[in-house]
Amino acid sequence: MTGSPHETSPSFLSEWREGIAELAPAMIAAMPLALLYGAIAASKGLSPFAVALSSGLVFAGGAQLAAIEMWTTPVPVAAIVLSTVLINARYVLMAASLAPKVAHMPLWARLLGFHVLADENWALAERRAAMRRLTLPYFLGAGAVFWLNWVAFSWAGAILGPIIGDPRRFGADFAFTAIFIGLVASFVTTRRQVAVVVASAAAATLTHWMLGSPWHVLAGAFAGMGMAVLVWTPAPEAAT
Repeated sequence: MTGSPHETSPSFLSEWREGIAELAPAMIAAMPLALLYGAIAASKGLSPFAVALSSGLVFAGGAQLAAIEMWTTPVPVAAIVLSTVLINARYVLMAASLAPKVAHMPLWARLLGFHVLADENWALAERRAAMRRLTLPYFLGAGAVFWLNWVAFSWAGAILGPIIGDPRRFGADFAFTAIFIGLVASFVTTRRQVAVVVASAAAATLTHWMLGSPWHVLAGAFAGMGMAVLVWTPAPEAAT
């Protein structure tokens, strides 16, 4: 008998579990950064509840750390907003690249999925979409667990910050970067893709050296898009 719940349920669970398993290294790497954010935010006067709420609503590690480092009294609202917009501008491009690959999902799932989008689960979703159809439990389910992980450890950092100290002294702040580099490298398989990645990385590095953060994020994004246009070639038409 076909179409029974017993046939579809395991597939849903297996996709969800596979997404979580593939995201597990990134979640582990996010823990010290979330703890760091919570500890710094608490030292600036935010309550554990406010820390968890900010992580849940914003869910952007780099932007949150940049904003909390700038947090003073009075709060420099304009500077924080500009910094956040520049750092998070890449999410517009990431969401645009995934949009056609999640078009078959309900609108509510796409909106929630894009809210819990981060560099790591974006890279995993792109890699999965290159191999087979991107499913809702893989895209949204794993992303939701990633989001919950960040919120929980931000809250923990606000409470335990004075005890654990600064995780950066262990080099933990580079773990996220290293994992993302590995994920990107895993689905860069053509010379054109390599050219885009190299152009983006070179522009971001040079801009960071010359102007500092957060301008390097925008420079890397525009350089990658420019190179993608330069190396683009139309797909050959199918024979009729």
